[in-house]
This record gives sequence, structure tokens and C-alpha cells, in this order.
Amino acid sequence: MPLGMDTFTFVHVALSLIAIAAGTIVFLGFIANAALPGTTALFLATTVLTSVTGFGFAFSKLMPSHIVGLTSLVALAIAIYALYGAHLKGAWRWVYVVTASLALYFNVFVLVVQLFLKVPALHTLAPTMGDPAFIIAQTVVMVLFIVLGWLGVRRFHGGIEAPLTTAAPV
Repeated sequence: MPLGMDTFTFVHVALSLIAIAAGTIVFLGFIANAALPGTTALFLATTVLTSVTGFGFAFSKLMPSHIVGLTSLVALAIAIYALYGAHLKGAWRWVYVVTASLALYFNVFVLVVQLFLKVPALHTLAPTMGDPAFIIAQTVVMVLFIVLGWLGVRRFHGGIEAPLTTAAPV
């Protein structure tokens, strides 16, 4: 396994990276008012699996990572219901965008934490996770998600576009 990871950790990390990649595409689709059903399903499934597998690591007490995982699972449950149960009708459209965006944000938040823990150059900048470099990085990520999430809520209407017009036969 790469970087000395065991199989479980490798699967968890792979799921997380796939979820972030697919989620980024879905998130940009919100801004472009594009429904991306296959990518959306991949994002939701891998994000659920990422959160669930996060609880498979040994622990003896509730940690901040568990709270992020639980909060992500709640957001995902709401997003999945809004999309597949309520079919984005009425307020469920913006509820879906917000909760799906929140789930992606949590994955990116954890990615930034892991980068600062595992990448020596970043760890040197913020060894305690309370240092300015870490706080600035997480603040930039949060502000970016708030701004782009707001755009997504304003622009995404379920990917419904005006019907195509057909030219009269010649």
C-alpha cells in the first residue's frame, strides 16, 4: 500500500478523494445549474462511505473527527432525502444544495487537517493545528464554500432548462 497505509486506511482515503473529486464537479454543477445524476450519486455514495469508514478506526473516546463524521452523515441524510425523496420540490432544492455542499465542505475540511498533519512542510507551519497557517487555510476554504454555496443556491434549479426548440422541417 502507498505511504505505508494498511488496506482499510487506503480504502478510506481513496473513497474520500473520489468523494471530493465528484463533489467538486457536483458543486460546480450547482453554480452552472447542471444536474449531474451519475456524478451526484457517486459523490453521495462515496461521501457516505467515507464518513462511515471513518468510524472503523480504533478509538477510545469521542473525538472532533467523530463529530464531523456524524454531522456529515446527518447532512447527507437530508441531502439524499431532498434529492431522491422530495425531488428538489420547493424549499428542498436549496436544502439539498446547502446540505450536499456542507458534506463536501466537511470532506475538504478533513483533507486540509490531514495535509497539515501528514505533509512535513505544512506540519512545520502549523504543528498544533491552532497556528495561523492552519487557521488561514481553513478560513479560506470556509469562505470559498460560503460564497460558492450561496451562488449554487441562487443558480441551481434542479438542472431544469428550457425545452429544446426544433426547427420546422424543410
